[in-house]
Amino acid sequence: MLTSADNERLTRVGPGTPMGELMRRYWHPIAPAAELDANPLRTKEIRLLGEDLVLFRDRSGRLALLDRFCSHRRVNLATGMVEQDGIRCPYHGWKFGIDGTCIEQPFERTTTGNDAFAAKCGIAGYPVQELAGLVWAYLGPAPAPLLPRWAPLVWDEAVRDISIAELPCNWLQCQENSLDPVHTEWLHTNYPNYMRRITDMGEETRFEGLGPTAGKRHLKIRFYDFEHGMAKARMVEGDTGEEEDWTVGHPVLFPHILVTGCQFAYTMQFRVPIDDTHTNHISLYIFPTAPGTRAPEQKSVSYRYVPLKDELGNWIVDYSFNQDYMAWVEQGEIAQRDQEKLGTSDVGIIRYRRLLLNQLDALERGEEPMNVFRDPALNECVDFPRERIKHRMLTRPIYKPGPGEVTGIAGEYGWSSDTHLIEAALATWDTIPEHARPPRAAEPASPVVEPVANV
Repeated sequence: MLTSADNERLTRVGPGTPMGELMRRYWHPIAPAAELDANPLRTKEIRLLGEDLVLFRDRSGRLALLDRFCSHRRVNLATGMVEQDGIRCPYHGWKFGIDGTCIEQPFERTTTGNDAFAAKCGIAGYPVQELAGLVWAYLGPAPAPLLPRWAPLVWDEAVRDISIAELPCNWLQCQENSLDPVHTEWLHTNYPNYMRRITDMGEETRFEGLGPTAGKRHLKIRFYDFEHGMAKARMVEGDTGEEEDWTVGHPVLFPHILVTGCQFAYTMQFRVPIDDTHTNHISLYIFPTAPGTRAPEQKSVSYRYVPLKDELGNWIVDYSFNQDYMAWVEQGEIAQRDQEKLGTSDVGIIRYRRLLLNQLDALERGEEPMNVFRDPALNECVDFPRERIKHRMLTRPIYKPGPGEVTGIAGEYGWSSDTHLIEAALATWDTIPEHARPPRAAEPASPVVEPVANV
C-alpha cells in the first residue's frame, strides 16, 4: 500500500504540487477541435490541472489558451468577442492577444494616449496545438517540448472518433486501471452478466465476436518496461502462450495514456486531470483501414460526451468503459490507498506507482522526465509495442450491431455520428482473405522489445 503522504504526492495536481509540476511537463488533450469550431462564440471553458482557462480560435484561425478571467474586473472571457488577433472582454473592451498580452484598453487609451498601463495587465497564456482532431495544451515551463506524434495520431489511412466522460474522481484511480488485467474478467464479464440476470435485461453477453478467448478466466499476468512506459500481458483459458495477448500485451504510455485494441481498431485513452477530484476521460478511437486500402474522407473528427448514469440515476453498465467509470468513481474522489490490501493481481499497479514516484524524484533533481520529446527527428511517428491479433480475432469486428448481430466494439455508451465512416473503414478488411491477413496492420512496425520476467 501507499502511505498517506505518498498518496497526496501522487494525486494532487494543482500549481506547485509535485504531481502538478510533473504533469505540466506534458501536453494534454483538452477539447475536440470540431466542438470549438461549431461554437458561434469560438470559445470553450477549460479547467486543467486546477487552472481555469478559456480556449478560443481567433478570426485568423489561430488557437489560444488563456487565463479565463479578464485582468480588469475578472469577467469570464469565454463570453468575450473573438476578433482577428485576439479576444476582447465584453465588459469594458479590454483585448488580449493569443499569448495573453493585453493589447488594447479603449478608455485608458482615450484618456492617457498611451498603452503603458496595458503592458502591466497581461494574463497567462499557454501553447496549444491541434492533432488528430484534438486540441492539446501545455502548461509547463518554457521552452515547450514537442507534442508527441504517437503513431495512431498520425496514421494517414484511418477514421477517428472522440468520446469524453467527465468523472468526479482523481486521475490516478483511472490510470491505475491500465495496469490491472484481471479486472476485465470480473468487471467486464461477470458483473454485466450478473446485472443482466437480476434485472431481466436479456441474454448474458457473449464474446465470440471479440475473439475465441475474449472474456475467459485469467491464468497468468505479467508486465514489462519499454522506452515509453509499461505494458501488461495476460494468459487466459484456452491460450497456449504464443498469443500476442501474452507475448506483446498492450501499453501504458507515461504518464496517463492507455492503448488498447488490435489491428482493426485501437483506442487511446487519456486520463486528463481537471483538478484533484475530477478527470476528463478522453477516448480517441482509431480505425485503420486494411493494408493497401484508402480511408473514407472524414472532414472533421466526430465527438460526443458520454453520460455516466441513466434517467433514474443508475449507473450505465452495458459498456466496458462505463463499467470502468463506475468502479473508479465509486472508489471515492481520491482513493484511500493507505487503506488497501493489495494482492498478486496488483503487481502492475505497484510497479506503476514506483515509476511515478521515481519520475517525481527525477524531476525534483532537475532531470527531464520520460516521454518529453525535443528532437523532431525522433518525433515523426513514435511507435510502441501493441497487439495486432487480440483474443485470436482474425475476422474484422462490427462497430454498431444491427439486426441479428450480437457483439459490437463500441467502448462506451452511445454511437459515433460517423458510424457510417467507421463501418466503411472496418469493411476494407473484408478484402483480405482471413488466412492471408498479416499480423501487422497498415502502420509502421513496432520496435522489438524483450519482455522482462514476471514480477
